[in-house]
Amino acid sequence: MSALDDAAIHRLYSENSGWLKHWLRMRLGNAADASDLAHDTFLRVMTARSQLPIREPRSYLSAIARSLLIDKVRRRAIEQAYLQALALRPEPVEVSPETRLSIIEMLVAIDSLLDELGARTRDIFLAVQLEGLTYAAAAQRFEVSVTTVKNHLIRAMTRCLLLVED
Repeated sequence: MSALDDAAIHRLYSENSGWLKHWLRMRLGNAADASDLAHDTFLRVMTARSQLPIREPRSYLSAIARSLLIDKVRRRAIEQAYLQALALRPEPVEVSPETRLSIIEMLVAIDSLLDELGARTRDIFLAVQLEGLTYAAAAQRFEVSVTTVKNHLIRAMTRCLLLVED
């Protein structure tokens, strides 16, 4: 396939959209979600900056769709965890749909940020921030120096600040 001009995208869609929807339906067991993800996949193709030819269109499309599917599953898991946390509160909490969406989007962004940090940085950051460990206690737990703990926290906090600025 040639570079991704309008004609190439149209050809890619017409030759592969049915296959992609079927591929997704087999994984999701739901035609509506499969159609939505297929749509999102082609949107991702259309907004991609790459002008390189696509040699294996089905492989390319399935890789994009798989990534979107993973994002969807992660988002659903985060949303369920949030709803469970709300349900565990002793007093009922009324949250508007807009606020709920905003909270879930922020949780997804935080999850993504933590995933990008690397295991050691993420674990140290969570131990200090969520468990309340002191730097010395974190250093002992992870068998590193206090300076190393500080460096990991600086890296994590810098990423958090960049997330807030966005």
